[in-house]
Amino acid sequence: MRELDDIYIGGRWIPAASDDRISVISPSTEEVVALVPAADADDVAGAVDAARHAFDHGPWPRMSPAERATVMAALHDELTRRADELAHTIGTENGTPAMLLRPAQVDNGLHVLNYYTELAAGWQQERRIDGVYGPAIVRNEPVGTVAAILPWNVPFYLAMLKVAPALAAGCTVVLKAAPETPLNAYLLAEAADAAGLPPGVLNILAAGPESSELLISNPGIDKIAFTGSTKVGERIAALAAPKFKRLTLELGGKSAAVVLDDADLNTTMAALIGATMTMSGQFCVAQSRILVQEKHYDEAVSLFAGIAGTLPVGRTFDEGTFVGPLISQRQRERVLDYIEIAEREGATLAAGGTRPENLDKGWFVSPTVFRDVKNDMRIAQEEVFGPVVAFIPYHDTDEAIAIANDSAFGLHGTVWTSNVQRGVEIGRQIRTGTFSVNSLTLEPAAPFGGVKQSGIGREMGYEGLAAYLEPKTITVPA
Repeated sequence: MRELDDIYIGGRWIPAASDDRISVISPSTEEVVALVPAADADDVAGAVDAARHAFDHGPWPRMSPAERATVMAALHDELTRRADELAHTIGTENGTPAMLLRPAQVDNGLHVLNYYTELAAGWQQERRIDGVYGPAIVRNEPVGTVAAILPWNVPFYLAMLKVAPALAAGCTVVLKAAPETPLNAYLLAEAADAAGLPPGVLNILAAGPESSELLISNPGIDKIAFTGSTKVGERIAALAAPKFKRLTLELGGKSAAVVLDDADLNTTMAALIGATMTMSGQFCVAQSRILVQEKHYDEAVSLFAGIAGTLPVGRTFDEGTFVGPLISQRQRERVLDYIEIAEREGATLAAGGTRPENLDKGWFVSPTVFRDVKNDMRIAQEEVFGPVVAFIPYHDTDEAIAIANDSAFGLHGTVWTSNVQRGVEIGRQIRTGTFSVNSLTLEPAAPFGGVKQSGIGREMGYEGLAAYLEPKTITVPA
């Protein structure tokens, strides 16, 4: 077991102000694997002060974007050297199966960092326009100090969605790691230090909800970037409102996969296994509602349930594991409660629904499939965040679109068809922030985010950089 005493503030490793420690528990074994400092009010204040000083007086915001890109490239190199260690660490912390660790947890984050590094290298901070009344200079300035608040499910990737564009813009950052997964953030701090990031540009600590609220409310913070539940997002928005702090909130989802009548069912159901059961369904864009036309419904459910029932469930580093544990005992009980609710409301269990009998340690739930689901059931309307899928029948494409849109959420969606253009037309009618045809793809060069209760703002793409910029207009004489 590792025991850590320091936190990374102002470019230095310093002892935490509090003696309180966070126990990092492996969800595969239920064993404590590390103790790390739990940041208290003094630690949070120190981190914000360091970020504020670095922004107001340090070199980072005053560098050209190309100069910042050089340092970001060095950070990418340092993180690449640590990629295998990052992967192993994240697997230990959150239970992601080994086969998914590099591609899903680490490499995706490196791709995002590389994208923003290249964007910064060629980005012009100012442009001159010929206005209606005369010329003007439009200048994009960094928004200021950023509180980046992370969840536990894909911590490094989601850190890069916030840290990379913030650095490219010239902002300084206080990164608050989730208490379940703080260890990979320590590796990020080591890489930032080795890459030569100026002191105070990136400050990293781990903390629970109380210290997180202190970070959000601190007057030295200009912007909050958060990924997590809609309920917590509401609280963050309320805390940020009095000071009109800028917000990027990527929140919950209840995404629908629309399987059209011309889709190859064997191929589609196999692909949807990955779009639903990856990381035990603990990802925000999971296609947890699968909509199938009535005449193909029984066949589709049978195919999917048959595959789900044979998926290898096991610990992170067991050979062949595809479905790992849930993050905590509390989350496992929550998922099991939803399974009971679905059965009480009339849904029929087609696969799973229980804890695996062969795993006496770890927080596991077998891949679970429900049929005979109506879209007004809780299993179809609320985010379960587990390996649970609801199959919903539809009559025609108009009804499928209506069902997909009948949700408080609007984060992602997919359509499955042999006619790509037909799929694009369906995508245009479904109200989500992102959408995929015949895949579940999040493109780093294109904006990602949600509508309705799935959040506000966008990450990735140029829009992700713009979220960390404040446009300024300077009019000049003709």
